[in-house]
Amino acid sequence: MIAGKLQSQPSQLFSPKGAILTLSILTLISFSYFSFKSLGPPLPLSPSTPQLTLLPTTSSAADTVPSHAHVISNEKENNVDEGGGDDEDGDLFTDVYHSPKLFKLNFEEMERKFKIYIYPDGDPKTFYQTPRKLTGKYASEGYFFQNIRESRFRTDDPDQAHLFFIPISCHKMRGKGTSYENMTIIVQNYLDGLIAKYPYWNRTLGADHFFVTCHDVGVRATEGVPFLVKNAIRVVCSPSYDVGFIPHKDVALPQVLQPFALPAGGNDVENRTTLGFWAGHRNSKIRVILARVWENDTELDISNNRISRATGHLVYQKRFYRTKFCICPGGSQVNSARITDSIHYGCVPVILSNYYDLPFNDILNWQKFAVVLRENDVYNLKQILKNISQEEFVTLHKNLVKVQKHFQWNSPPVKYDAFHMVIYELWLRHHVIKY
Repeated sequence: MIAGKLQSQPSQLFSPKGAILTLSILTLISFSYFSFKSLGPPLPLSPSTPQLTLLPTTSSAADTVPSHAHVISNEKENNVDEGGGDDEDGDLFTDVYHSPKLFKLNFEEMERKFKIYIYPDGDPKTFYQTPRKLTGKYASEGYFFQNIRESRFRTDDPDQAHLFFIPISCHKMRGKGTSYENMTIIVQNYLDGLIAKYPYWNRTLGADHFFVTCHDVGVRATEGVPFLVKNAIRVVCSPSYDVGFIPHKDVALPQVLQPFALPAGGNDVENRTTLGFWAGHRNSKIRVILARVWENDTELDISNNRISRATGHLVYQKRFYRTKFCICPGGSQVNSARITDSIHYGCVPVILSNYYDLPFNDILNWQKFAVVLRENDVYNLKQILKNISQEEFVTLHKNLVKVQKHFQWNSPPVKYDAFHMVIYELWLRHHVIKY
């Protein structure tokens, strides 16, 4: 019985039904073969239809950086030929930017279209509209307040505005001796007044509003106004993931201690003979460890206190000129003006932080001009720096010079300076607001 069934199967292949089935299979195989063979490579995107660079998912240095410094010495790696030498912005087309061409195209669009409305409310003689000063650790906040009024981005017509600036100066309150509790009340009352008077906050619940504050004064003053912190864009100097900073919404403001005491450094690698340098107060755990482990080292110049002016004129600043790598641990906050000092003086910054969203992190590739480490790497710091070859260091240094203009404030503002970079970050964020 079984043998009979087996003998009948080959005969079915030669039946009319089997022949049709076989022919169909062969036809299908032939069609598939010639179809795949005829496929060509996909057409490139049209250069005439650039797309906006939306915000990438930003993660902390602890998540994105290995426990050792990874330095790429080959400048051409991952660098697409996207510009010509005749372009006045040709120096932008380098791999210190994540997407150089898109950055340039989006920047130009921003310059043409972006408009910001500044609420006129509040007495400028108290806590509103004007900064306290343009020097010291609050200089970045002061410059932004001044620059926004000098720039093309300001509009007096709120119906034309993409974003709304809440011009409250928290550190101006601090200068008048106001307590943090009273600061919170002042901010709350000011915001309540804007919401009652204008319709713009309520249509997005504040998503198209932003405020600017540097150092920890403004952060603490606004913590007691949760719907402001949660909804509005915060432009802050202390962008730490572990204290509520939201990377896709908020903006990291570079803390710049201006005016700089000495001119910018750069293209002077032959003068940089000291491996690493740090001097400052031990006002954080990482600084205490840094000083304890490396204070007596012969190759790392580490001091557990600020350098006294009695030792000489501008001794602290001059050490930046002689050093290859400047150590930048967080202090009372995750940020430090030492980072922008290092960039200005041409000393490659070494970031020691677990939770720092670095300024312009979604525009600039910090791995190309800095060494970004976790705090636990402090114990292997010297070996990590010594493992960076001279060729790799020169590449980092040259890239550092290219980004110096992005960490400089000017009055009036200058294209691609710190003000324009912050405005660009706001431009990117306004595209994700729907109302």
